[in-house]
Amino acid sequence: MSFTAADGRKLTYRKLGHGPLLVCHPGGPGFSADYFGDLAALWEQYTLIMLNPRGTGASARPADRKAYDIDDYVADLEDLRQHLGLDKMLLLGHSHGGVVAQAYAAKYPGHVRRLVLASTLARFGPDQEQAMRQGMEKRSSQPWAADAAAALEEEQAGRFTSDQELSELVFRELPLYFAHYGGVEAGYVDSLRTEVINADALKLFNEEIFTTFDLRGRLPAITCPTLVITGDEDFICGPLCAKEICAGISGARLVMVGDSGHMTFVEQPQTFHDEVADFLSG
Repeated sequence: MSFTAADGRKLTYRKLGHGPLLVCHPGGPGFSADYFGDLAALWEQYTLIMLNPRGTGASARPADRKAYDIDDYVADLEDLRQHLGLDKMLLLGHSHGGVVAQAYAAKYPGHVRRLVLASTLARFGPDQEQAMRQGMEKRSSQPWAADAAAALEEEQAGRFTSDQELSELVFRELPLYFAHYGGVEAGYVDSLRTEVINADALKLFNEEIFTTFDLRGRLPAITCPTLVITGDEDFICGPLCAKEICAGISGARLVMVGDSGHMTFVEQPQTFHDEVADFLSG
């Protein structure tokens, strides 16, 4: 399904399920909503509106290759809300999508009924980098670890010039994002190999946003009930990041999913489903 953004670009989304609408923003940046799959079967209770962010899936790329700032994504999310005719929406953001969801809920507190921030962060400072390095060290004995770490370093340094080069790096580093990388996880990753990752979006984020953005000052403006959920073995958006978000949002509820990395809805789907569904129905 599609709609037209305020600046005339086409934006698309997947619609799946039954029940109240739940708007879902994926991460990356540069990924479409395809990696959500069925989002731990939340479609059984909710109609999932899974946005393909600007320049992903069939959503048009902006003319400006640098129009991938956090507030650019916030503007697209507001256009989606208006398109759906919602006064207040249930909103879920995962990873970079959680960054967008935080910024949106802070800017438009009256338009979010309940907020789920999954495997995300409010900033990436020295403490967060140290936690990431520790998480990588815990995985260092795995046969794929050295190559995954090298690919992550190349990706974060922006050493890619095309969508294809970026995709090759990302698929090498993805094992890092799981608490355990076995057959199920490898099968899930294989299912994503048709994804065209937007190199412009991720290059801008890595070079100009990742180590400088800081949403902590915006968090007190979020007034809706908020669930912050993350995996206890998430190496990049783990417990440290989740606790920092909760400290900034009044009454935020923290759920730490055991034996899970960054992809909680894949690694521990039943726990993710139950915690999110229970929170949203509250």
